Amino acid sequence: MLHGKRILLIVAGGIAAFKSLELIRRLRERGAAVRCVVTEAGARFVTPLSLQALSEDRVYTNMFSLTDENEMGHIQLSRDADLLVVAPATADILARMAGGMADDLAATVLLATDKPVLAAPAMNVRMWTHAATAANVETLKKRGVTFVGPNDGAMACNEHGPGRMSEPAEIVVAIESMLATGRPPLEQPLAGKRALVTSGPTREAIDPVRYISNHSSGKQGHAIAAALSHLGAEVTLVSGPVAVADPPGVRTVHVDSADQMLAACLGAGAIDVAVCAAAVADWKVAKPSSAKIKKKPGAQPPALALEPNPDILATLSKPGAGRPTLIVGFAAETENLVANAIDKRKRKGCDWILANDVSPATGTFGGERNTVHLISATGVEDWPTLAKDEVAGRLAARIALHLARPRSAEAAE
Repeated sequence: MLHGKRILLIVAGGIAAFKSLELIRRLRERGAAVRCVVTEAGARFVTPLSLQALSEDRVYTNMFSLTDENEMGHIQLSRDADLLVVAPATADILARMAGGMADDLAATVLLATDKPVLAAPAMNVRMWTHAATAANVETLKKRGVTFVGPNDGAMACNEHGPGRMSEPAEIVVAIESMLATGRPPLEQPLAGKRALVTSGPTREAIDPVRYISNHSSGKQGHAIAAALSHLGAEVTLVSGPVAVADPPGVRTVHVDSADQMLAACLGAGAIDVAVCAAAVADWKVAKPSSAKIKKKPGAQPPALALEPNPDILATLSKPGAGRPTLIVGFAAETENLVANAIDKRKRKGCDWILANDVSPATGTFGGERNTVHLISATGVEDWPTLAKDEVAGRLAARIALHLARPRSAEAAE
């Protein structure tokens, strides 16, 4: 936790500046005091008023303020914090930091500080891979600046690759690591953790030819497995029949039915976190036919007797010595989304539920984007519409942050 810690957040001018608002909220939730410096360009993306409202402190913008500089305010700002965080760290501000520039308040504070600095880069992929940026980053690392990210992913400029700013939860993990140990954060905060992920649909046989299933593509579940593996977790992915390739570095178990999926989950061994993203069929045919059911002229369609499938999420969530530390379920709904998901979390006994609207108009099933709401014991958190790999990255970072917290804090959550 960050009780009593003082963070000076420097917000530079990039589209990722909107993430700084969530970062402030996350830090404040953990007891940190946050004070903000925003550049002139940064203020074009997020307003000083928004930063002030969330930080509950004044926001500094002007190098030549008569009041702020009355007592050498830029020096005081640079020394009063426990940690300086630059998020987003644009190519411009990294270049000015590397060059020792002091041409605005943000650059001057960074030059004048004697405290550790953490930078979260955010820029176009070509800018990040440019030789000038690479040289600037290497220079800053040699001077002791620590970096978190950037991540790979889709960008606002419609390009894809490294350059996306780390998710706020990832930055919080890095901040907690630096303040707790005085060392740079682990690149793989889930190293040593074991994760179980279910993904895709299940198929419940009617006969050897036909089955009951749904439209789940497995894209979200597979992305979550890849994101957890990227953060260092040893991941077992139990996948229903999908057209998505197995994520590299992940142990994948292929199944068809809900019974097979449950058996694979129970056979995965001791795990720290389970994410049940599969769209498991609620019912199965009580007695599937061993031969193809033939259509007979003039005859009525055969009656199918159904029975409930095993409840995988509820089974994994049962209290006991073998229960994972964190269990995350999904609620795919077409109406009363949040209310139904809140009820589902209580009924199943899991810790978190990600609720998403799968109405045909949303394009969630089979699509590339998802709009989710994270529901926990503390309330509902609305996430913006994101690419499914971005949802996965954000969830993986939140899981890493949760597992890094003391047990007392977990119980409170």
